[in-house]
Amino acid sequence: MALKGNLRDFTITQLLNLVNLACKTGTLVIEGPGEVAHIAFREGKLAYAQLGQQDSTLAGILRRNKKISARQYAILVERALQMNDKELGLLLVNAGYLTQSDIIESLQQYFITIIRQLFTWVEGFFRFDAETPPPYDKIPVRMDLENLIIEGSRQLREWEQLQQEIPSLDMALRFTERPGTNIRNVNLSVEEWRVVSYVNPKNTIRQVAQATKLNDLEIRRTVYALLQAGLVEIVRPGGAPVAVQPRAFPTQDRVEQKSLVNRLIDRIRSI
Repeated sequence: MALKGNLRDFTITQLLNLVNLACKTGTLVIEGPGEVAHIAFREGKLAYAQLGQQDSTLAGILRRNKKISARQYAILVERALQMNDKELGLLLVNAGYLTQSDIIESLQQYFITIIRQLFTWVEGFFRFDAETPPPYDKIPVRMDLENLIIEGSRQLREWEQLQQEIPSLDMALRFTERPGTNIRNVNLSVEEWRVVSYVNPKNTIRQVAQATKLNDLEIRRTVYALLQAGLVEIVRPGGAPVAVQPRAFPTQDRVEQKSLVNRLIDRIRSI
């Protein structure tokens, strides 16, 4: 029987902790905002991760991590039609193109990137299926979850604060009227400059995020920095000012949360 639930009740960090504590083998499927993630585990260790329609083949991951060129990628994609990732990886190592460490490190980095994206998901559904093991045709990876869980907990605290400061991405931004302030003289990061270029009461924060290819956490983090610097203010789309009200984060009661987690640990161990 698959374990199912809602991300409103259990965060990604808590789910990873449950799998880690129960030392489970299986696949966690998470249906988030517009995408579906598949996270596979073996005896409580991270073994595989795929997000949406991203190219999660070995060739695609190596290309993403700049271990191979575009030309090499095209050749490997053609080769991959006749062999799986294990066979392709063995071919690359035996031919001297890459070392085993190069391949494993690329896979680990890619999987960690996916998990970090999932930390921002607070809406959606999940199910853990112990009958679906990690893909047999993928290169076996066994990653401890402890560091990811710690990182996720820190990011969750940041996410809670940012949600209170910027509860809706459907609001817009406009520059504040500060006489004598020249934005060209302000030291901004690359992401902040990209967001600044789209600041306009006609553009919602969500539209700015899409245009700058920033996820929910990144856009909130960037907008928060601009707000703290006093360069922009949040307004309704069109220009009307709005008073931002904090939004409560689910399961603030730590006693209730601990009870829910303990019950879920017992449940997942029985699968």
